[in-house]
Amino acid sequence: MKSQDLLDQINAQINKCSGCRLCKVRIKAVPGEGPVGSLLAFVGEAPGANEDRSGTPFCGRAGDLLDRLLIMIGVKRSQIWVGNVLKCRPPENRGPMVDEVRACRTYLEKQLELIGPRLVIPLGKFATDHFIPEARISQVKGIPVRSGGFLIYPVYHPAAALRSSAVLAELEKDFKKIPAVLSADPHQFPIVGGSKISENQVSLF
Repeated sequence: MKSQDLLDQINAQINKCSGCRLCKVRIKAVPGEGPVGSLLAFVGEAPGANEDRSGTPFCGRAGDLLDRLLIMIGVKRSQIWVGNVLKCRPPENRGPMVDEVRACRTYLEKQLELIGPRLVIPLGKFATDHFIPEARISQVKGIPVRSGGFLIYPVYHPAAALRSSAVLAELEKDFKKIPAVLSADPHQFPIVGGSKISENQVSLF
C-alpha cells in the first residue's frame, strides 16, 4: 500500500477516534493536511475554534499569518504538511492533559513517519516540548537540532506573534532561516535527548 493511502487511513482513524474525552466535545477532529514527501512539517499544539468547526488546521488568523510567512520564503501551503499534537480541540482552548497527549501521540508519530519531512517545525512551547522535553521555547527557538530521528527547528507560534510585535519580529527572523536549514547537512546539527540545549549547541547556527 502506498504511503499516501496509509496516511489517508490514519486520518480516517483520527476522524472517528474515541481514545480520550475530547471526542465528546469536539465538532470535528483535525488530523492535519499535506502530502507525503513534504519537506516541511509544521506542528502546533491543538485545534482552535475555527479548526474545530472546519476540520482544517490553521485556518484562522494564525493560519493566515502562517501562510504569509510561507510566502515570504517562497513556499506554498500545498507543499507542506501542517497539523497539531492534539487532533481535537480542548474545551475553551484549555491546555492539553497528559492522557489526551498520550492518546494522540501515536497518530502524530505515524503521520511524520509516513510523510518523511526533512524538517519538522514545532510551533510554540507545547509542540516544542513534545519533541524536546522541558525545553524553553525562548532559548531553543531558531536553533536546528536532531531529535527522535528528525531535524527539529522550533519557532514561536503564530498566535503568539499576533499578540506581540516583538514575537512577530522574532518569528519572521527565524522563518527566514528555514531555506538555509533545509539546504544544510543535517548531521552538522547536535542530537538532543535530554531536557536542555547547551550554549555550545546554540552557537552552531
